[in-house]
Amino acid sequence: MTAEPSLQPLPETPWEALGELHRDEVLLEGRTFLIRRPADYDTLLDHPAVRAALAAADYLPYWAELWPAARMLAKFLLKQSWPAGLHALEIGCGLGLPGIAALACGMRVTFTDCDSTALRLAAENARLNGFTDFTTAVLDWRHPPEELRAPVLLASDLIYEARNVEPLVALVDHLLAPGGLCLLTDQNRVPSARLRQTLAQRGLLFTTRMMRAGQPGETRYKGTLYRITHPGPVDPRLASVTV
Repeated sequence: MTAEPSLQPLPETPWEALGELHRDEVLLEGRTFLIRRPADYDTLLDHPAVRAALAAADYLPYWAELWPAARMLAKFLLKQSWPAGLHALEIGCGLGLPGIAALACGMRVTFTDCDSTALRLAAENARLNGFTDFTTAVLDWRHPPEELRAPVLLASDLIYEARNVEPLVALVDHLLAPGGLCLLTDQNRVPSARLRQTLAQRGLLFTTRMMRAGQPGETRYKGTLYRITHPGPVDPRLASVTV
């Protein structure tokens, strides 16, 4: 029998590395959401602990930026009708904007990320917007808990590196409850072609639509929304969510 290779511990960005936190007012579908984030991302990257994580595990805290794809996903969620109390799980939640939009739609949310500091800030952002019906969980994409499933998965801007595609698709396949759907947004990054190929190879069905998002009066970015399901009937509660 071959022993499973040992895995490095999951990264954790020191809280003090975040420096000053800036509070953004994010305007989406006539609503304003408050998101706290590191004021200077470049300074965060210069912190010795972040440099060490990059050298040891090729890890960067991408989660500390508010990416356009997160706005795209949050915007789409707010335009849909959702059954009250539906459980949504956000993969790689970072600052938590899509999960917070899901909370605003009446869903229960589990924020997940590999970096526990991201979870701490996502939880603070959820509470900053007046929400409490959420949980957080550190999630290792390589070894997701067997018992963790959700009818709705949320993911935004997680394929900025090609190496993330296969683990992400495998994770979606594992976490998505029967009849559930995954909504994933991407800023049309280079690995997107590989994402589509890997979804098809895994037997997951998907449809797409173009999305745009940005603060009023500022640059609007183009991206793609993926609606991903297992083969078979979709949960009737989710049948109206089309792209």
